[in-house]
Formats: sequence, C-alpha cells, structure tokens
Amino acid sequence: MSDLRYTKDHEWVRVDGDIATVGISDYAQEALGDVVFVEVPEAGAEVAQGGEAGVIESVKAASEIYAPVTGEVVEGNAALDGDPALVNTAPLGDGWIFKVKVSDAAQLDTLMSEAEYQTFVEGLD
Repeated sequence: MSDLRYTKDHEWVRVDGDIATVGISDYAQEALGDVVFVEVPEAGAEVAQGGEAGVIESVKAASEIYAPVTGEVVEGNAALDGDPALVNTAPLGDGWIFKVKVSDAAQLDTLMSEAEYQTFVEGLD
C-alpha cells in the first residue's frame, strides 16, 4: 500500500513526521505536457488547505498548485528552477514541489488513498 495521499486537484502528499512533501500526480504532469516553469512557495509562507500555493506552466497551459494541507512551507524544490522538467520525468520523486509543516494532521484524512485516486482519474477519461 502506498504512503501517498491525493487531492481532487491532482496534488500528492507524502508525510514524514509532521512534514508533508507535495507534488503533482503523474496524471497531472501527463495532462500538462512539457513543464517549462514552476513557481514554488517560499520557505516561511503560510498555505491553507485548498488555497493556491504556486503555479506550474507547460507548453500547453498554466495551472495553479493547491496546498493539500494547511501549514508553513519549510522548503521549495530549488532544483525545479534549473530543471522544471523534473516534474515530468519524476513527478513522484525528484519532481516534488514543496514541503510543508502540517498544522492539522486531521486534514490528511480528507485526502484520497492511491486506490481512491486511481478510481477518481479513471472516471475523468
């Protein structure tokens, strides 16, 4: 079973202690196409569950990145400045977007499991 949780906006979260690493799903990166720019939130920024946390731009479109949980950003993925395509090549790995200190762990229970997310995206096609 995966330790990832997902939002309906196609962000994923992996939690280690009280730190959640956030990225976009493989489905989302595929739909966006070649990513050319990622605006990551600054460390120290406060994000709210469902609120805008950044922007991702591809050759096809620009899209907001939403915070899956409320908390304080502790790190943005600086590697994306020089290589935004990491979101395409490793969306669940090195292509992560930011890390946030979770302020309300109960919010994690509102997110979908990997199996629930797969069912959700199958319904979108």
